[in-house]
Amino acid sequence: MEGLKSGYKILLKSIIYLYVILFVYTATSKLLAFEVFETRLFKSPLISDYADTLAYAIPLIEYLITVFLLFPKTINIGLYASLGLMTLFTAYIIYILNFSSSIPCSCGGVLESLGWREHLIFNLSFIVLAIVGILLSNQQQSYKLKKYTA
Repeated sequence: MEGLKSGYKILLKSIIYLYVILFVYTATSKLLAFEVFETRLFKSPLISDYADTLAYAIPLIEYLITVFLLFPKTINIGLYASLGLMTLFTAYIIYILNFSSSIPCSCGGVLESLGWREHLIFNLSFIVLAIVGILLSNQQQSYKLKKYTA
């Protein structure tokens, strides 16, 4: 049983580290090519009215979620925020795939090289990881609570 708990901890930490790498990388890429990122947001029919605000907000939110993921007391907040942000990004991709033509990706770094369908699969994979992370984190907290109240 102890080996199973250890495996769950390793899986949870791996999910957290993947998200930290993802958000730090994409936020930094967006800020390093800020004008390109902002221009691409302005070209999107869905969010162009908010592009100037989103250009600052998205990287800031990604960094903030990273901070939540790095501290044990806020991991759950970080995982739920990761799930929420990835769900929003995925909804945007679904919109683009169904209602728009030739919209440039405003992601960051090498993720820009993905097509919209590949990006959808990538995002859905990270949504699954967030859900698994939330379940593992909740299970871990439940175990700690039982341990200290027994």
